Amino acid sequence: MDLAVIAIAFGAIFIVELPDKTFIAALVLSTRYRPLAVWLGVGLAFGVQTLVAVTAGTLATLLPDVLIKSVAIAIFLIGAIVLFRTAPGADEEEREAEEEYAARATEPKTFLRAAVASFLVLFAAEWGDLSQLLTISLVARFDDHVDVFLGAWLALLTVSGLAVVAGRVLLRYLRLAVLHYVGAGVCLLLAVLTLVEVLTTASSSSA
Repeated sequence: MDLAVIAIAFGAIFIVELPDKTFIAALVLSTRYRPLAVWLGVGLAFGVQTLVAVTAGTLATLLPDVLIKSVAIAIFLIGAIVLFRTAPGADEEEREAEEEYAARATEPKTFLRAAVASFLVLFAAEWGDLSQLLTISLVARFDDHVDVFLGAWLALLTVSGLAVVAGRVLLRYLRLAVLHYVGAGVCLLLAVLTLVEVLTTASSSSA
């Protein structure tokens, strides 16, 4: 177990996912259903999605190393651009997402049905989002699927847990636009570090 890889995966996914609509979905669902049921359902959905992303990243490691690193750099840069461009409208998107998820959760449910409903909402909504792409890139970069899975899933569980327990309070004091800019900075840093690694490897090979 590599704690450094777990920490990097946790930090990157946490920063990127905190201002995402996932946070809003968990918050809204927890106001309609029992919070623990929501967190369990959302956590299971994240677990499946993270497993799929890690599997895709593991398959990617079968490709040539330079190609893998190049794709990872591209995804990190795209993530930085997306987060930077969406930052100005992040707070307005938060209000729209809250209305969208509120419309989906209108009827009271038992604990099990609430967990299943939460699972289905997140499972259907979050395919192909930035956190999954970053997870694939992190697996490809570090060639460590177990530790990336642990770090990424723990980050997603933490984000959804914060949303369920104190989401409304956090939104009162945190601007999502600022979190988008921070996330863009993290993605840019990962792109630079990966590029440096590629150049260093190329320089060592040619020496």
